[in-house]
This record gives sequence, C-alpha cells and structure tokens, in this order.
Amino acid sequence: MAAPGRRAVDPLWFKDAIIYETHVKAFHDSNGDGVGDLRGISEKLDYLQDLGITCLWLLPFFPSPLKDDGYDISDYRSIHPDYGTVEDFRQLVAAAHERGIQVVMELVVNHTSDQHPWFQAARRAPPGSPERAYYVWSDTDQKYKDARIIFTDTEKSNWTWDPEAKQYYWHRFFSHQPDLNFENPAVLREVLEALQFWGEMGVDGFRLDAVPYLAERDGTSCENLPETHAIIKQVRAYLDQHLPGRMLLAEANQWPADVRPYFGDGDECHMAFHFPLMPRIFMALRLEDAQPIVEILKKTPPIPDTCQWGLFLRNHDELTLEMVTADERDYMYLAYSQDPRMKINVGIRRRLAPLLDNNRRRIELLNSLLFSLPGTPIVYYGDEIGMGDNIYLHDRNGVRTPMQWSSDRNGGFSKADAARLYSAPISDPVYGYQAVNVEAQLRDPSSLLHWMRNTIALRKIFRAFGRGSMEFLPVRNRKALAYVRRDEDDVLLCVANVSRFAQPAELDLSAFEGYVPVEVLGYTEFPPIGKQPYFVTLAPYGFYWFELRRPG
Repeated sequence: MAAPGRRAVDPLWFKDAIIYETHVKAFHDSNGDGVGDLRGISEKLDYLQDLGITCLWLLPFFPSPLKDDGYDISDYRSIHPDYGTVEDFRQLVAAAHERGIQVVMELVVNHTSDQHPWFQAARRAPPGSPERAYYVWSDTDQKYKDARIIFTDTEKSNWTWDPEAKQYYWHRFFSHQPDLNFENPAVLREVLEALQFWGEMGVDGFRLDAVPYLAERDGTSCENLPETHAIIKQVRAYLDQHLPGRMLLAEANQWPADVRPYFGDGDECHMAFHFPLMPRIFMALRLEDAQPIVEILKKTPPIPDTCQWGLFLRNHDELTLEMVTADERDYMYLAYSQDPRMKINVGIRRRLAPLLDNNRRRIELLNSLLFSLPGTPIVYYGDEIGMGDNIYLHDRNGVRTPMQWSSDRNGGFSKADAARLYSAPISDPVYGYQAVNVEAQLRDPSSLLHWMRNTIALRKIFRAFGRGSMEFLPVRNRKALAYVRRDEDDVLLCVANVSRFAQPAELDLSAFEGYVPVEVLGYTEFPPIGKQPYFVTLAPYGFYWFELRRPG
C-alpha cells in the first residue's frame, strides 16, 4: 500500500539523485537541548534544496543505548527521544517531498542492541524456545572459526558468553550487538513489518546495513552466502509488492565481483556502495597516477539496467582500507595518517578536507570525479563547506561533530550552553566554525559551497552522468584520466589531472570527428575534433567536463 499523499516518481529516481548523508544529532538543534533533532532538519530543508540535494539519507534515529551511534537499535518502530517523535519524522518526510527531496533511512537488519527486548527475552528463555531463536547461540565459541573479526581494535572473538543464557551468542560487530538469526522466519517477519511501518510514512528508500553477514554457515567465511541472498530476495519481493517505488541500498564492503550478486537479476538491491573505488581515488591523487581508478572500474562487472552504484568520498565511518592490498594499505597509512590517532580498525578516521590538506584544487578535483563517474553521488554533511574533524575524540566521533552554520555561538548549531552539546563543534584556527561556516560561504561567491552548488546544478543537467555508459580513453600520460559518458544523444567527455603540476593529455577522439567540445562550466567552445589526436592542457589538479556537440 503506497503512503497517502506520496508523490509519483520515476521508479529509477535514485539513478539521477544527489544524496546528502547526515546524522540527525549533528545537523541542527531546534529545541536547545544540545542535540540535533528531526525538527532541526526540517528547518534546514531549504538549504538542502538550494544546494541541489534530491535525496536525504538519515543515519539511525531509533531508540538505542547509543554505544555505536545508533547502530545498536533497541526498538525498530520508534524514534530516540533526543531526536523527536514519530510525528516529527512524518512531518519531515512530507516537507522534504514538497521540495522534491526523497528520504532514505537506515534499516540495521544484521544485529540489534543487547538492550533490545528481543535479546533480553532470548537470554532468559530456555534453549530451543521461540524467544531464544531470535539470535544465534552456541555452547562453544569454536563454531564459524573461518569468519574474520571486523572490529579488530576492540573485539577478540565473534562470540561472547552470556552468563544468564549460559551460552555464547554470535556478533560480527561489537559484543553489545548480537546478530539476529535469519534461519528463524519470525525474524524476517519482524524486519518486513518494520519496513512496512516506515514505508507507509512515505520513506523512499532503505539502506540495508552490513548485509553480507546476515547468514552463517560452518566452514565458510560467513559472508556473501547464498542464504543471505535468499533473505534479500524476500525483502525485495515484499517491497515490490507492498511498497512499490522504494529503493534498497546495500552496504557491502566487498570487492566489486562480490558485491555484484547483491543486485541479483534486478531482484535484490537497487543500489550498492562501491567501496573499493573510494580509497583508490585517494591513492591515485597521492601517487599522481590515475591507474588505480582505471583498474578498479575495469574490474567492476556490469550490473542490471535497473540498478546503480552508490559513490562517496567520505562518510560517517573511517576511510576503510579493507578492500585494498596490504602494500596499498601501508601506503595509504603513510600518505594520509601521519598521526597514529588518525587510524581506527582497518582505516583512517578523517574528513575530506583534512585528508586533502584543505587544498581547494584537490577538493574540487575529487568532487568532479564523484559527480562524473558512473553511479549516484553521496555528499557527507559539512563536506560541501570543507568542514574539519577532531582526531582526539573517541572512536569515529571525530567526523561526526556539529554542522557549522555560522560564526555564532556553537557554530549556529544550537542555542544550548556549550557544556550541554552532544559534541563540541570544531574550533581550531583552520577548520573552526568561526572560519568555516555556511553563512560566510553563502556571502562569498568564490566559496566552496557556491562551487558545490554550481557543480551539482551542472551534473543534474546531463542525464548521462546518472544513467550513461562509461568508456575510458587511453591516455599515454598516466597522470591524466579521460572517459566518455554517453546516454542516447548526450555525449560527455571528462578529463582530469591527478598531479600537482600542469599536464598534457593527448586523446584519440577520432570516433567523434567533427564534434565540437563545449566546456560546460563556462560554455566555452574548444576547437572541433579531427582525425588527429586531440591535445588538452590540464592545470594542476585540473579537470574538464566537455559536452561533445554533433556537427551542424
């Protein structure tokens, strides 16, 4: 059943989307209690609309002990009281839809909090009972020994002893996050009912957290199992029947060949993140060699026409280095985490601007790749103004600080006393809210915020960016990257320089003889393409987006 008042949209709306990711707690505090809330986001929707955002992705806002920033859920059908009420959420969705903004929320289906009533009932119930069967239990911690430990900094085993249950329970993440047992049909029913609950409020999509780990089987890595895909197919079938037009986004931090099955034959997830691409963009920049980008995209298998990759430069977690080789990981640590406090788990906990030494040219270059490579771009809140991070905060909280709206008290995020804030805003001389904030950048036509608005607007003009094919052009100079995006009559040529020095690029464009390249930022015509190689000179960290116009 579709939500009342829900706008009719193209079922493939997510292909053309510009997604903005934010924590509810970090965006804007409407009631002065020091914590961002749903009403605060509603008050800032005009800002997102002006930025060009067409989809808002909200990180978990459910009741939770908040030991893992809300990914430890204790109730799937309610709102954490710090963030507001179900009615506040309903109003936010309606207000977003009025502005042409879709809303995507988290559905953390792999595990719950150990405070969830299901787990509390399970540990008290006898073995073999329906209540105990909501989770995965064992008399020994030797089962599933081939499964890796994900949070190597904090966990020594995927099993934890429960003294009340007198058994071990299974968890792929923190020990306070027991994994649900999807061999129990009742668990899947609970997940589908939660999906229905939020879908009826008009939610447009669901990010499925940690999907590779839904099922377990001894003698395997307990990742990407056929049983997991069977579960996702059931979720998708339910969605198509009861909530048509909604999108499923898979969070699967795996190699492209292992992520490909999560699209199924167009009958599993509509979208999946392209995790391995992200570190290779940073690697290419530091090596001044575009090959890491070219190689990973050439190893990326084709996906169904109704599916899409999700692309990001940074998000709410660390810059994960799980999907690189050991040598590449060592290089990335050396290049991007000079201070040991910048490392966490198998990654680097830094925001985009500090990773790039606050170099405006580098920031623009990487965003130009984000907006032009095949997939749907995702912008992490604050990156549009070049926000910094705080590596002295625990865990990944350093990249989850309050949004910097103005140079006023608390960065305009909250009117609460500074001591009441869930986290202090960044206040150092380079990235502090006095220097980096929305209000100042709105007044400055040359600011990063204005550049982002203009670039997003340009991207939205050309359908080929969201839906077009991708073809790399051979370039002898490995510091330059060139590719063609094509969708019917739209032909776009993108050229980028990952070096800190000016570079020449010699391109074979003979297939487009007679076409006229028009640089889309200034609508400047370049010389027509002939049979001979086409020469382009690129400024340091420079890039071009050309529209190739047919002759005549």
